[in-house]
Amino acid sequence: MEDGAAALSCPADIPDEAIARVRELAAAAFDAVGAEGLSRVDFFYTPDGELIINEINTMPGFTPKSMYPQMWAASGLGYAELIDELIYLALNRKTGLR
Repeated sequence: MEDGAAALSCPADIPDEAIARVRELAAAAFDAVGAEGLSRVDFFYTPDGELIINEINTMPGFTPKSMYPQMWAASGLGYAELIDELIYLALNRKTGLR
């Protein structure tokens, strides 16, 4: 890895309480911006255990090597299954258009 490069550690090597808080904050951020479908909420985790939202990426990379599908794979949802799930959610979203 190059100096200063970010490392992906999935699942994150942080305490269970911090993981629960990340999920809570990510869901709140997703709702706050009115996001739908997919997005990725990035955090900084400070040495003293503070969580800071870095950004909400509403169109994260989606190749098999991208972080978004890699994170889902770490939770047990493979690339093809992730695509199927996102299509299902999109087709069943209440839009008022159909």
